[in-house]
Amino acid sequence: MRMNRRALLLGAGATVAAGSPAVAGETGFVPLWPGTPPGGGGPSGPMEATDRGAILSITVPGLEVFVPEIPNGAAVLVAAGGGYRRIMMELEARPAARWLAARGITAFALVYRLPREDWPVGRLAPLQDAQRALRLIRARAGRYGLDPERIGALGFSAGGYLVGLAATRFDRPTYDPVDAADALSARPSGAALAYPVITLEQPYDGTSTAHQVVGRHGDPALAHEWSVQTGVRAGGPPVFLVHAEDDQVADAANTRIMAQACMRAGVPVELHLPQTGRHGFGMGRPGTESESWPGWYEAWLRQAGMLG
Repeated sequence: MRMNRRALLLGAGATVAAGSPAVAGETGFVPLWPGTPPGGGGPSGPMEATDRGAILSITVPGLEVFVPEIPNGAAVLVAAGGGYRRIMMELEARPAARWLAARGITAFALVYRLPREDWPVGRLAPLQDAQRALRLIRARAGRYGLDPERIGALGFSAGGYLVGLAATRFDRPTYDPVDAADALSARPSGAALAYPVITLEQPYDGTSTAHQVVGRHGDPALAHEWSVQTGVRAGGPPVFLVHAEDDQVADAANTRIMAQACMRAGVPVELHLPQTGRHGFGMGRPGTESESWPGWYEAWLRQAGMLG
């Protein structure tokens, strides 16, 4: 069953006023763009939400904001998966954002454009939104009491693909600047990828993400260009990886490929491959080894200076 919802009522609350100070425990929605997103276009109907808490038909990309009771100055941008056909907000993004906020980290759940929802820029739209989101968080650092050098990112599945692109193409111009925020860096201070899609190349090109980005059996050159691992280079942000070996949606080879690319480039990387958890374990699937991963992630965040 699907339910139509207004674009700005995304389960996080009302729009946050741009000039007012953040309030502990606050939630809200911040549009990414002051007007029409780059390239125009988009779905003609209202945003839709499924009975599993996923959203699609994204007309207004933006950020759901989760302010901790006691903010510690760090922030994380969270991108849920959904095969680039929908965004699993209630199963992935919001639980992760609440988990982060409970530990003092201001969390921003990303509502990004989906590439085949009538956006003329197509596959570029989600990356534009991720870059803009990181810049907008930095632009609002004073409002939220954030350290601009402690703004990380966390992505799940297709959202892991998007965060991977943002972490490896952070200095790639994808749109013309629209305001002062676009003069700021789009580089995350660290990137955590949970069961991510990394490569769009054969033999791992069977994911929905690959189909949405380059099509079924897409052009090999395009698949290479848009695979995350081909953008890894020295100086990139540290990477945390977790992927269950029994994942039958996005093969764990994706994460191994990313780890190998990071090691070759000298990018710090931490890799975890629990035996069980399958795909879509979110903040851990009960009764599987994936239950342990939030603890591994918390230790990584602490080591990176994101936690006190």
